[in-house]
Parts: sequence; C-alpha cells; structure tokens
Amino acid sequence: MNSPVALDADQAHSRLGELTVIDVRTPAEYASGHLPGALNIPLDRLDRALPVLAGAGTELLVVCRSGARSANACARLAEHGVPAATLTGGTGAWAERGHELHRPAGAVRTGMSMERQVRLTAGAVVLAGLGLGLLHPAWQLLSAGVAGGLVFSALTDTCGMAALLSKFPHNRPRPADLDATLAALARRLR
Repeated sequence: MNSPVALDADQAHSRLGELTVIDVRTPAEYASGHLPGALNIPLDRLDRALPVLAGAGTELLVVCRSGARSANACARLAEHGVPAATLTGGTGAWAERGHELHRPAGAVRTGMSMERQVRLTAGAVVLAGLGLGLLHPAWQLLSAGVAGGLVFSALTDTCGMAALLSKFPHNRPRPADLDATLAALARRLR
C-alpha cells in the first residue's frame, strides 16, 4: 500500500483556499478546535460519505489530531479511487506552527484528546490486571491482552481502543450531523 500524499502545516496553510478539508476526528475533538473551513466527517462514518467525496472536484486534505487517523482515512479513500492528502502532525502540528484553529460558537473544550484517553485506559487496565493478578494469576491475562492490543495497534497503525472509546457518550456530546455536512460538501463541490 502506498503512503498517502502528506502536506506539512505550512504547506496546507498556504493552500487552504484551494483544498476541501475533511476532519475525521470525533465531534467532540472537532469542536475543541479545527482548521478553518474543515468539515467534520468522523472516521467511523467515512464510508457513508464516499459517494460525495468521490465526486469532489477539488483536492481533499484529511486531518485528525496527530495524522494517524487521517492517513488511515486517506488509505480508505484511495481504495475507492478518491485521492486525498493528509496533514502531517495533524491539528497539533497546525497549532504549533501558530495557525488558527476555529471552534464552533459556544463550544467549550472539555475532556481529553483521544490519544490521552487511550493512554489512560490502557494504563488503568494494565494496572488493574497486575493488581488483580495478586489475587488470582488469571487476571494477569488482562494486562497481556492490552499489551498485545498495543503491539497490534502499532503494527497496523490502527487503534481498536480509540474506536471503542469514540463511541462513549463523553466523546459524542453532539452527534455529527453527517447529512448537513454532506450537503455542505456537495454545495462546495459544485
């Protein structure tokens, strides 16, 4: 599989007016700050957006927090013949370079980033497995399962724990209005 085309924050900033920006983070992450003009199509709903994205007459730039989910999204898009670039380093790199992040009116930054949630959950489950392993050795399998999941995650550049955590209510304070987003995208692409 080929690596997706990648733009760094400064390249993307200079070309922002000619790109259609798709943010594949959860609605809560998107609300915490996104690139100007970015449309929120969460990664777990990307397949539903494929027909509209396939008709895009502009270049697509896919973003997430760090660049991992957007690279995954670019690969999925490429499988369906939709070329897209990813933002190297994601919104984190964008903000570090001093570029503006937009927040919806009334949005309040709450909660933790998905990456921090994964680290917290993985660490807590490993500690619980080790602690409970003192009571019965079988509980140590819990820690081993998390370790195996982290190795698999690194090898495949996916994260099952993040996919699971993204379904929790605190990560979906408002549902992504995918129909409205796709309608806005279709208007932009005309």
